[in-house]
Amino acid sequence: MTTYEVSTVPSESLVRLTNVIYGLHAVSLVLGAFGAATVVGSFLLGWPSIIAVVINYVKRDDVRGTYLDSHFSWQIRTFWYALLWVVVATLISLPLVLVLVGFITWPVMMFALGVWAIYRIARGWIALRDGRPMPV
Repeated sequence: MTTYEVSTVPSESLVRLTNVIYGLHAVSLVLGAFGAATVVGSFLLGWPSIIAVVINYVKRDDVRGTYLDSHFSWQIRTFWYALLWVVVATLISLPLVLVLVGFITWPVMMFALGVWAIYRIARGWIALRDGRPMPV
């Protein structure tokens, strides 16, 4: 794990914005956990997470040189890796549906991916609360 060198202290408004972004991701996860969609489906396709990722890209230059840059990278990577793993899980499970195993493997993989997304958002948000950068 590499350390993240902080060159400037971020403004309080950028820290609040980063909290809002984690909150938007958390709302998507909660909607997936208690709604009709899957956790990961809601995380990737829910408006709160999509808005959060757009904000990440728009405001990324504003956090450069601060520990918040590591949080923005963490949030962006969480979103795109989740999408990548959904595609991989689907490509693995789809052919297995022909032998009925895919009906079991896909939900298990989606559940594991949902737990992973919850872990990533919770870990990042806790580190932000403590004023710590995320590993790069």
